[in-house]
Amino acid sequence: MSAYVGLDVHKDSAFVTVLDQDGRVAVQRKLPNEHVPSFLEKFNVLKVGLEASTHVVPLYRALVGRGFRVEVSHPKKTRYIAESRIKSDRVDSRAIAELVRLDALPQSYMPPPDIAALREKVRRRAFLVRERAKLKTKIRGVLAYEGVKPSEGLGLFTRKGVDWLRSLGLEPIDCYLRVIMVLNGEIRRLSRELRGLAGLDEDVRLLMTIPGLGYYLALLVKAEIGDVKRFRSGDHLCSYAGLVPSTYSSGGVTRHGGITREGSRWLRWAMVEAAMTHVKYDTSITRSYHWIAEKRGRKTAIVATARRLLLACYSVLKNRRRFRPFPSRSGFA
Repeated sequence: MSAYVGLDVHKDSAFVTVLDQDGRVAVQRKLPNEHVPSFLEKFNVLKVGLEASTHVVPLYRALVGRGFRVEVSHPKKTRYIAESRIKSDRVDSRAIAELVRLDALPQSYMPPPDIAALREKVRRRAFLVRERAKLKTKIRGVLAYEGVKPSEGLGLFTRKGVDWLRSLGLEPIDCYLRVIMVLNGEIRRLSRELRGLAGLDEDVRLLMTIPGLGYYLALLVKAEIGDVKRFRSGDHLCSYAGLVPSTYSSGGVTRHGGITREGSRWLRWAMVEAAMTHVKYDTSITRSYHWIAEKRGRKTAIVATARRLLLACYSVLKNRRRFRPFPSRSGFA
């Protein structure tokens, strides 16, 4: 019997629904995650569907390793299609199986192992940098609470600034400084590793020809995009990053609002960071930024610049060509 499978996956177990080609339920059962691949080998499985979450990755890898054709769904879009007033593991797994059978499952991108490893590294560095920034804010808070002001022009986290902080003899500050020292070491170690990876990756070297994209942001963009061929156009990529305007249409009237902010928040953040540096260079994108800033304000202009830079990223990756600072009519490479 040919079968379609829907899995509602949790941390340690999954609810399995097996449908035949006519959509009839053949089996519904709850199993430990590690037992699912061997259980499914009893059936002639045409396709397996599961909803994207943190817990699905080990099971996804195990199923693909056994030769199953696996589709991972976008959770939000799946809910739009298969919303039910009765929510349970049994209902959810059957809904996923039915969408798989009808070839209507909205799919989520599962990066290959090399891209997944790169994503983890660049995101880990961003996490460590953010934690360090939080600790620095804590130190400033302690100084404010104690009524201690540093000398004017003293950089708190330069070598002289750290020596001054330690001389205060404040236990919370000493504690935070010790943790910051550890984070500094880990960030430096990761940065060296990522810089080495950037030099070996042709995609990253192409992205780095765009002003504003240093080795780290270029690696982050590469990690979030993966294979650029999975995007049919630059606009599709911008939609994936949530850098397109939201649209409301009713009664023949269409209105555009702020950006959707859906999709990859990491890619969106990277392009906004790159935009703030890019506008220091003389390019057509920068000239467009100044024109929009005068008309609609700096924040709107930065978001518009981020979108145009992402279009530039798509162009250089798609065409395998360096960015041109003074492009022709298109406004990007």
